[in-house]
Amino acid sequence: MDDATTETEAEALLAVLERNRRTFAWKTDGLDETGLRAVTAASTMTLGGLIAHMALVETDWLAVKVAGQGYGPPWEGIDFDAEPDWEWRFGAQAAPDDVYALWRAAVQRSRGLMDAVVAERGLAGPSSFTWPDGRTPTVRRMLLDMIEEYARHTGHADLLREAVDGRVGEGAPPDFSF
Repeated sequence: MDDATTETEAEALLAVLERNRRTFAWKTDGLDETGLRAVTAASTMTLGGLIAHMALVETDWLAVKVAGQGYGPPWEGIDFDAEPDWEWRFGAQAAPDDVYALWRAAVQRSRGLMDAVVAERGLAGPSSFTWPDGRTPTVRRMLLDMIEEYARHTGHADLLREAVDGRVGEGAPPDFSF
């Protein structure tokens, strides 16, 4: 029997999120400082900045807004009012190992937290924050928003990576892992 027909909705959503993470990882993997700092066209976006941005999004949306946890390092020590683009600058200037480690740690944390949140609250359960209009999004809505965020930024990574070294393709090869 095909696993895709027997999975739960939560398993399906988490699998799509994981597939998007994997593709993003492949699109941004293995670059040196030059590759992570390359700028193309009229944009100042870099692959390194994009990786650090996704680390912040993982933390802000899934750890903080869904699971109700604190930001943790390095985010808790940053004054985003004074430095609103901190993650973009960090990602464009830090050593590649530090940029990759930041994102991988955020993904690992999110995986564990989402497993626990889905088991405890289910997809229809509430997130741990309220929008300014007073509504509280469900865990499902936040997972869907996270999938959308990866899809958008994987498109950016696709364009940037092709400009850096010509890597193209819709998905990571079967033997790729991160």
